[in-house]
Amino acid sequence: MADPYKILTLNPISSVGLKRLPPGRYACGGQIEDPDAILVRSHDMHAMDIRPRVKAIGRAGAGVNNVPVDRMSKRGVPVFNAPGANANAVKELVVAGMLIAARNLTPALKFVDGLTGDDKALDRTVEDGKKQFSGLELPYHTLGVIGLGKVGSLVADTAIKLGMNVLGHDPEITVDAAWSLPSQVKKAHSIEEVLKAADFVTLHVPLLPVTRKMINAGRIKLMRKGAVLLNFSRDGIVDNDAVLEGLAARHLRCYVCDFPARKLIGHPQVVALPHLGASTREAEDNCAVMVVDQVRDFLENGNMLNAVNFPDVLMARESPWRVGIANANVPNMVGQISTAMARAGLNIHNMLNKSKGEMAYTLVDVDSRMPAKVVEQIGKIEGVLSVRYLPVES
Repeated sequence: MADPYKILTLNPISSVGLKRLPPGRYACGGQIEDPDAILVRSHDMHAMDIRPRVKAIGRAGAGVNNVPVDRMSKRGVPVFNAPGANANAVKELVVAGMLIAARNLTPALKFVDGLTGDDKALDRTVEDGKKQFSGLELPYHTLGVIGLGKVGSLVADTAIKLGMNVLGHDPEITVDAAWSLPSQVKKAHSIEEVLKAADFVTLHVPLLPVTRKMINAGRIKLMRKGAVLLNFSRDGIVDNDAVLEGLAARHLRCYVCDFPARKLIGHPQVVALPHLGASTREAEDNCAVMVVDQVRDFLENGNMLNAVNFPDVLMARESPWRVGIANANVPNMVGQISTAMARAGLNIHNMLNKSKGEMAYTLVDVDSRMPAKVVEQIGKIEGVLSVRYLPVES
């Protein structure tokens, strides 16, 4: 029997997910040395010495800012995430944020916490003071959704069910996301179009160089006077100084976010939550199950699904002898791999090659055992980053 795969966990990972790793075939824990794969949630891995034996990293969540993706790509190591697994949890928090802002719940709660006197005095103070917290109802107001992935689509659907008008923008929308988007969502052709038309604006885009400080002073000035801005995506997408200027000018009514910053804390028109977006039992379970399944399928079968740095490559096994090859996306790579196998007298039963940006990945099933020297020869082809021979134990 082959040695068990060793999985290092850098954070507590839901037991619901870890139970999907069969005992005997997997050894898993926080003290594992020289692991085959790493499971992580929030631990910052950028300064970490990631051993050469590591074949995969699984992030039990959507964002991978804490993982050195570029460094792993150069080694041919996929970084898996769990897109959409926590989408419902984030959606519910966005809706809660809209209600908090619309009904002025934060200042109202602070007002009540500061009340003194007996019940009769409280009644008088409450009746006199509640007028200052008068809010608005969501129906017939317009919600602008920037980013229409899984979370954005769920938020849009819920807002429509609450009676809101929804305007959405996402130039990178996928076919699957487009199919799941409610037909009532009106398409906007630019971020500026959304900002000018919406009473509430919610952001659901990844943090990339092009999206950093996407909401800046110029764009905030385009928003409707009294608009509410919600950010449950990434803190760097919004320029906090620009938000404070917008609030001071009473152009923005409220800023609701999941990312506290020193300059925001205590501001009467800011609702800053302690990064609660995915902090539900259900979301943690869903993320763990999804990423564990992906890492396991890669280790055992070489399949790739939801790797942020490699294409999705899923191929049903048609032979006990399989090889997975991560390589740079350069010309004639498949030809060189095929030639190496042909020279060794190996017949290719099935092959699948896909690329994603500068990276490519190839799965090959052959009709007979592959000698170690052939695996070594493929690994020496210029542009090949990693090679894994994945025979099924008889």
